[in-house]
Amino acid sequence: MAGTGFERRLVRMPPRCEWRYVESDWEDELVIVVCGEIELEGESGRRWHYSRGAIIWLTELPLHALHNPCAETTILMAVSRPMSSRGPRRPE
Repeated sequence: MAGTGFERRLVRMPPRCEWRYVESDWEDELVIVVCGEIELEGESGRRWHYSRGAIIWLTELPLHALHNPCAETTILMAVSRPMSSRGPRRPE
């Protein structure tokens, strides 16, 4: 996205797949469900369902996995600031 000060990447999740949650994969990104659906599975086993148009933040959440419950590919668009413009990480 030249000139906007943001970077984007498209993430395609195959039908009925499960991805283990790795926080660093989603650091500083807003995630938009472009098509399909996604379920976020918490460490407790509880799931939250999001469909097309949802905007979610996946940083600092107690998640276990991301699921595509659909029979079609789900496409997510992750939008972030360029690495050079990000502030320092918060101390832990």
